[in-house]
Amino acid sequence: MSTTTPNSPKTSDLRQGGIWLGIDPGSRVTGYALLEDLGQRVRVLEYGVFRAKEGDPLESRILQIATPLKQRIEQYRPDHLVMESAFVQKNVRSALVLGHVRGAVMLLAAQEGIPFSELSPASVKQAVTGKGAADKQTVAWMMQRHLQLVELPSPADASDALAIAWAGLTASRNPLAGR
Repeated sequence: MSTTTPNSPKTSDLRQGGIWLGIDPGSRVTGYALLEDLGQRVRVLEYGVFRAKEGDPLESRILQIATPLKQRIEQYRPDHLVMESAFVQKNVRSALVLGHVRGAVMLLAAQEGIPFSELSPASVKQAVTGKGAADKQTVAWMMQRHLQLVELPSPADASDALAIAWAGLTASRNPLAGR
């Protein structure tokens, strides 16, 4: 597991809306990001990844992801959880495995009474970069810019989770924004 906790508040021009938890689900690496909407400022509380041991049985990997995620939920008490929606995969087994991880995340949200929403990968990229087909490097660069991060957020799963949280937060401001 790797974690980044910035030292200073990060800003944007958004109105107040609580703490947003963004999740980029994966069965080996799950990205997470916690953003606090302070009105005219957005503060990055924490972001990083949860890594499951490759080769472990699926139920063990889900536990290795869900346990630290539950700890973050208990620590930060997010007001919203937004996750990237499932997309069509060529490998049916991979899609099924990802579905198990997504289900565990949804269960944690439901148990804690956290409103849950999903955004498509294209809508996240559109919200962050202005282009629905942006590459991961462009998304990371734009998140660094939007959140005024000193370094480019990494790994890609953590950067994607920042983008998901950001897109959810900004979509909540504009009811006409596509979800």
